[in-house]
Amino acid sequence: MVIQNQVRKNLYFDSVTLMVASSMMRQLEGVDGAAVMMGTDHNRQLMADSGLLGPDIEPFGVNDTVVAVRAESPQAAQAAIDLFDAHISGKQAARQEGEEQRARTLAAAKAARPGADLAVISVPGRFARAEAEKALAQGMHVLLFSDNVSLEDEVALKRTAVERGLLMMGPDCGTAIVNGTALGFANAVRRGGIGLAAAAGTGLQEVTVLIHQLGGGVSQALGTGGRDLKEAVGGAMMSLCLEALDQDPDTKVIVILSKPPAKPVMEAILRQLEGTKKPVIAAFLGGDPALLEGTNVTWAGDLEAAAHLAVQAEAGQPLCPPQEDALLEALAQEECAKLSPGQRYMRGLYSGGTLCYEAMLLLRDQGIDVWSNIALDHTRLMEGGEESRENTLLDMGEDFFTNGMPHPMIDFRQRVERMEREAADPAVGVLLLDCVGGYGTHEDPAGELAPAIRRARDRAAREGRHLSVIASVTATEADPQVRSRQMAVLEEAGALVLPCNAQAARLTAKILKQMEQV
Repeated sequence: MVIQNQVRKNLYFDSVTLMVASSMMRQLEGVDGAAVMMGTDHNRQLMADSGLLGPDIEPFGVNDTVVAVRAESPQAAQAAIDLFDAHISGKQAARQEGEEQRARTLAAAKAARPGADLAVISVPGRFARAEAEKALAQGMHVLLFSDNVSLEDEVALKRTAVERGLLMMGPDCGTAIVNGTALGFANAVRRGGIGLAAAAGTGLQEVTVLIHQLGGGVSQALGTGGRDLKEAVGGAMMSLCLEALDQDPDTKVIVILSKPPAKPVMEAILRQLEGTKKPVIAAFLGGDPALLEGTNVTWAGDLEAAAHLAVQAEAGQPLCPPQEDALLEALAQEECAKLSPGQRYMRGLYSGGTLCYEAMLLLRDQGIDVWSNIALDHTRLMEGGEESRENTLLDMGEDFFTNGMPHPMIDFRQRVERMEREAADPAVGVLLLDCVGGYGTHEDPAGELAPAIRRARDRAAREGRHLSVIASVTATEADPQVRSRQMAVLEEAGALVLPCNAQAARLTAKILKQMEQV
């Protein structure tokens, strides 16, 4: 094998472009591995760990693009690099020849479309505040997709937005549906009377998808960014979103999704909601139901319950949380019968942070302790990408994994590599996965996961073990990926596909509890 590296100085490409180019290069004959990444320290380590950096590579920094290939021959390596150059040249040419004018600045875009009143911003975190301030100054609402934005910058941006009566969704806000238009990672769902405000991106996706599956519809789905309900931010955007939903004539039911707010923020939210005549459902994941006693807000214990209660409220029906599917117990028994006594542990690899958090809560409710990079208990907190132990759940959308890399809902490389590593542990009996579709996500997430699932299960079989792979699909039939197709691909690869993340986590818990008795 030969390793060939090239450094393109002061050359920036967005993460999706680099992901597509890397994938194309890896498919060439004679190419064993390939990656094109920005030259961050994290990416340097990833390429080094993958054996893609040669000893003679020239120095590079965060503003440089690094092209790395491992191939059977110098000719095959060069062919991969030539393919990258052709891909980039083709994109640039297509951009120049396109009929639609591409503005190079926000001011130019606003001048070309004076009526535009919402800006979606996705730039490296250190530049995010400046761009968001420009949009707010133009009188535009903002969806700030960027992560790695300081808390100080978030507070300043939201203060400005509230003063101007503008939404400042984010930072790290990946999902919204505004007047039927999906923004960021969002799904194609039916219009209806349920409005949502969420400090939880994939939580917002999961609930809107489940509402659609249950026959309900969504009026608005507004993201706030995950830190909005912390005391330092004060729920500034949640308050504005709730006010907007209360005043929206198309919204008949309001749903709030988040981790438990800071106490002063919770008190302010409940005071604000005292005046609304609309039913309100709140899923404060991991919170105490007693917090809502004596209020006009209905408690939802998880995302599945939030969707059921919201659809019932929209239809004017009595509010009743869903009953646990009795089939889960039988399915758990079937899987346990295939596992050996030493397979006592689970590894969960998530692209959705809220889905990971929900799974951790449901496992905890069954007395199962979990290690995680977003742990409920600081004594079980894992730093960055350290090795898993016992029962582990990883949110692979956390900053450690996304710093300089595409989000795992777009680029599956890190998750697939980790899957195969986790499945090789003979003590592991269950792999728990999410599969998230919708606009902005990978065109075929199940197609990316399925080969790795097969390899993991085949390896386990060769070693005389069974491996239970449990998954859920967050998508609708109207999404580009098509929910039923995604489910079929995963099932064909040997995965058990559950109707939602909560049920996938409950099945996992039942298997682990039964294996404790073996």
